[in-house]
Amino acid sequence: MAKIELFSGPQCGYCERAKALLQTKGLEFEDLSIEDEANRAAFAQRLPRERSIPQIFIDGEHIGGYEDLCILDEKGRLDALTA
Repeated sequence: MAKIELFSGPQCGYCERAKALLQTKGLEFEDLSIEDEANRAAFAQRLPRERSIPQIFIDGEHIGGYEDLCILDEKGRLDALTA
């Protein structure tokens, strides 16, 4: 099974939608809240120019945010990436 990491934040509607999509597909993921200082530092290190959340990684590959996740799912590529 693929390792899915999701950088998220509090009261973020897109973060909640991304989590719901992953849960609906039965996928396990690590929720890395940027409220946690270590997660915030990891986010800044991995994506120094990115400021928006959520940001999603699958097996270490940055796939983007919620809309990018939806596009992958619509094209059937999410299932292939997480198989």
